[in-house]
Amino acid sequence: MSILHTVNKSPYEKNSLDSCLSLAKEGSAVLLIEDGVYAALKGAAKEPRMKEAAQKMKLYVLGPDLKARGMAEDRVIEGVEIVDYAGFVDLAATHDKVNAWL
Repeated sequence: MSILHTVNKSPYEKNSLDSCLSLAKEGSAVLLIEDGVYAALKGAAKEPRMKEAAQKMKLYVLGPDLKARGMAEDRVIEGVEIVDYAGFVDLAATHDKVNAWL
């Protein structure tokens, strides 16, 4: 079973991302949305954890949420794919289950 995990909370305010990355199975996908996009930034405290996670699962970040927070796409960690709303829908449709980490 393939699962798409969505994380919408800042990794600096809640532990949703750490919980997600610890429990998600290899081969899963994680999509950072809303304030969760802060975990996708180069040079941020979560960069080593994100790079480690990218070795066993696919990582995505919602481009419009980056833009809404004034972040350029070139600030995203290598290994994290930027998707638009249509890409979000495609990810949800191609996975058996979507799990939201709140």
